[in-house]
Amino acid sequence: MGMVMELVKLVCSIGVVGTVLWLVYVYGNEWVKSQRVRRKLRMQGISGPPPSFLHGNLLDMHQITAASQQGKVAGSSGDHTHDFTESLFPYFEFWRKQYGTLYTYSTGIKQHLYVNRPEIVSEMNKLMTLDLGKPSHITNNLASLLGNGILRANGISWSHQRKLVAPEFYMEKVKGMVDLMIESAQPLLTKWDRAIEAKGSDEVEIEVDEDLRSLAADVISRVCFGHSYSKGIEVFSKLRLMQKKMSKHGAFLFGIKGLREKLKYIWREKENEIEIMERENIYFAGHETIAVTASWALMLLAVYPEWQDRVRKEVAQIFSNGLPNADDLPLLKTLTMVIQEVLRLYPPGAFVSREVYKDTQIGELNVPKGVCLWTLIPTLHRDPEVWGPNANEFEPERFKDGVSKACKYPQAYVPFGVGPRLCVGKNFAMVQLKVVLALIISRFSFSLSPSYKHAPAYRMIIEPGHGVHILIHKI
Repeated sequence: MGMVMELVKLVCSIGVVGTVLWLVYVYGNEWVKSQRVRRKLRMQGISGPPPSFLHGNLLDMHQITAASQQGKVAGSSGDHTHDFTESLFPYFEFWRKQYGTLYTYSTGIKQHLYVNRPEIVSEMNKLMTLDLGKPSHITNNLASLLGNGILRANGISWSHQRKLVAPEFYMEKVKGMVDLMIESAQPLLTKWDRAIEAKGSDEVEIEVDEDLRSLAADVISRVCFGHSYSKGIEVFSKLRLMQKKMSKHGAFLFGIKGLREKLKYIWREKENEIEIMERENIYFAGHETIAVTASWALMLLAVYPEWQDRVRKEVAQIFSNGLPNADDLPLLKTLTMVIQEVLRLYPPGAFVSREVYKDTQIGELNVPKGVCLWTLIPTLHRDPEVWGPNANEFEPERFKDGVSKACKYPQAYVPFGVGPRLCVGKNFAMVQLKVVLALIISRFSFSLSPSYKHAPAYRMIIEPGHGVHILIHKI
């Protein structure tokens, strides 16, 4: 019996050793391939931080982040600086200062290319090829949150879904949604009115984030599901929880193991809800980004009251009965400039990310198959070479002649992406932002509350880390 046990142990040991050796062989093979890719990039004059065998530059990224968090986080002490990239993405900024606006790094055996040169970004976004798509490690993580819709699709599947979805957001259709947007905004306006009355004074503090999120979700629910947000509140709250979990510890960007299982557990037995979101995942993304952009807009208009006054006067002149009109929305030039500047300083999406599925020529750059391209949008939107010396300041006037005249490279302005992958919901987002902000500004004046803490946070999108607290007055 003892000999049998010893034999079993020996077999098990051999099996374990064999498995380990096989894994080392496979990983080593992939490592050699990744180094070959890295060498191709280096031959084009592209450098970057040297990777380790097992982790690439992952450990460097965590160490740089930890060192950054020990220091002063931009805006954490009430400083309203609009440059938050170094506090949210310290490794990208650390390497950019060392290697410039084009460098390579790796996460394990995956090779990445940081691209923040406007001319290359422009060429990348013009490409019509389906050989550029969303990074696979990110789309895999997004499966539990966004199902199998257009936000995760690539190749022929993406092209087909885009053709189906895009017509739903043509401007003529979106114009027909304006009355619905106004109706959805009424509960928010009434709630704030009653808050002022209950306080018994001319002023009350409001944390606007959740109210704006509910408003945007209500619009999406009516457009998409044919009923109000209140009927789908559990779905949206679960999605919000999943969003926060995905953003924790860099899981969304780096592909933390076990993340998908944790996200599925949140849903438990709500399979019918998952099916809904798989069909309509684009609307979830839309309601979050619109709500966050509206929150940032109210914060900036509270800090810059002269622009708040200019928008209020414009709205009063254009809307005779005080309510937005679909045909008159294009006349809101000042409000449009404000929204464009908000999206420049606080773009909801932090990155333009692409994976190369086949060796691809981008301008003069030859990008090998398997490389992931990353463009950090906030850095691109603040580049003094593109936007001038006041690139980090709130100056809506820069958009007075449109995006094409606002900066040196118009395609360096990418809050909705650009080119073939331009966000299909752009018209919907811009119209809803105009409607909601026009209604709020015409009804209330507001200033920033002393309790507001300026701390932009990255939770799949760039949002106020501690909410936006404003002091509102009824007009």
